[in-house]
Amino acid sequence: MSGVEGRFAGRLGGFSLDAAFTLEASGITALSGPSGSGKTTLLRCIAGLTRLTGALSVDGETWQDARTFLPTHRRPVGVVFQEASLLAHLSVRGNLLYGARRTSAKAGVGLDDTVDLLGLGALLGRSPANLSGGERQRVALGRALLSRPKLLLMDEPLSSLDAGAKADILPYLERVHRALAIPALYVSHDAGEIARLADRVIYMEAGRIVAGPAAPEPTLDGLDAAARDRLALAALRAGLSPQA
Repeated sequence: MSGVEGRFAGRLGGFSLDAAFTLEASGITALSGPSGSGKTTLLRCIAGLTRLTGALSVDGETWQDARTFLPTHRRPVGVVFQEASLLAHLSVRGNLLYGARRTSAKAGVGLDDTVDLLGLGALLGRSPANLSGGERQRVALGRALLSRPKLLLMDEPLSSLDAGAKADILPYLERVHRALAIPALYVSHDAGEIARLADRVIYMEAGRIVAGPAAPEPTLDGLDAAARDRLALAALRAGLSPQA
C-alpha cells in the first residue's frame, strides 16, 4: 500500500510506548502532545534510531517487522531536528550536496530546484558559522530533501528560533508543503505552526496516540459533569453545533 503504516511498542527505562499510526501518501501530518508524551521517541523509531518491537511499511516497502529491521542508513528517510547539525567544514553548497551523495534514488528534487524552493541561492558559498538560525534550518531541510526520501520527519524544527526567525522560515515551509509529493511527519507544540502547515493532526499522551488516524474512537466515559460542560463550551467556541 502507499503511504505509511506502523506500530511500535516497548519500554525505554520508565517510559512505555504503544503507538499505532497511519500517514497519507503525501502532505504533512502534525504530531502534537505534551512534553514527554513520546513524540520524539516515535520519530526515532520510524527513523531506525531507536529499536522497539513493531512494524513499519512505507510506500509498500517493509522497513521493520518480526523478521526485518532496516538500519537508519538503509531507510530512505529525511530527518530535520531542532538543531540543524550542519557540517561545519563544508559550505552551504557542500552540505546540500552531502545529502544528495547519500542516496542512489533517481526520483525527487534536484539541487537547483531545492535552492530555488528554499531561497538558498545567496547562501551557497557561506560557512554554516555565518548563517542565522533560520538560514541553518533551511539548509538542513534542503539537505534532507536532496537525500530524496520516501518519508520526511521534522522534530520541532522551529523550536530553537525566535519569533522573527520563525516568521521568516514559515513561508518556505509552506512552499515545501505545496511541492511535497511524499508523506511528512511534523512534531510541534505550536498551534499556529500546525494550523499553517498541517493537513491532519495526530495527538499523543503518555506514549499512546489518543486522537488522529488509527486512534481509538473517543468517548465521554469517565468525564464528570463539569468536564462535559467545558468540552461542550469548547466545541461551541470552535463553531460546532450540538447534535441530538
